[in-house]
Amino acid sequence: MKILIVEDEPKTGDYLRQGLIEAGFVVDLVRDGLDGLHLALSGEHDLIVLDVMLPSLDGWGVLQTVRRAGHEMPVLFLTARDQVEDRVRGLELGADDYLVKPFAFSELLARVRTLLRRGKSKEPEMLRAADLELDLLRRRATRGGARIDLTAKEFALLELLLRRQGEVLPRSLIASQVWDMNFDSDTNVIEVAVRRLRAKVDEPFEPKLIRTVRGMGYVLEAPEAM
Repeated sequence: MKILIVEDEPKTGDYLRQGLIEAGFVVDLVRDGLDGLHLALSGEHDLIVLDVMLPSLDGWGVLQTVRRAGHEMPVLFLTARDQVEDRVRGLELGADDYLVKPFAFSELLARVRTLLRRGKSKEPEMLRAADLELDLLRRRATRGGARIDLTAKEFALLELLLRRQGEVLPRSLIASQVWDMNFDSDTNVIEVAVRRLRAKVDEPFEPKLIRTVRGMGYVLEAPEAM
């Protein structure tokens, strides 16, 4: 995981950088608001630790520009400004957390790890391949705008194929992920399920998305990936 620190106090910045490196992170450290903004807009970092009072451009401006550009990486404000209105302003601008100086490094590290876990847990709301769409929130599948009625297992199977599209999935993996069971070569439950899913998702439409890889398993591929 890669972290960007934007902190103009030399001792604090160096202390944070060393501590986070020792905790296993890759760390970039800059001491100027404009330099921090430039690196933040690259989108290469998983989290930003951001001071408020910075040369060239303050932390408020950095965060506001980053959010307006559409970047959603977690941002932890680290600042001596401890007034309630400052915390509210930071959160309203899009900060994910706010830690006041002086601080214990153990607390900062805990907050960093929590924010990174939260960021990783964000799931897409929609999965797509060609004109096939799977709405994970509404539990609804459509292709070419037409509604497709799926059973719970068919939905779970299609979700797995879409999440791993382009990857050949062995029957053993499908069995464990969708049916929560060990694969038994004597059962044809997976073949039947895939056949029924194809009848709904593929047979009435072009192009065909789900195919069998003989001796290996199944794969869902969009046309551009074929």
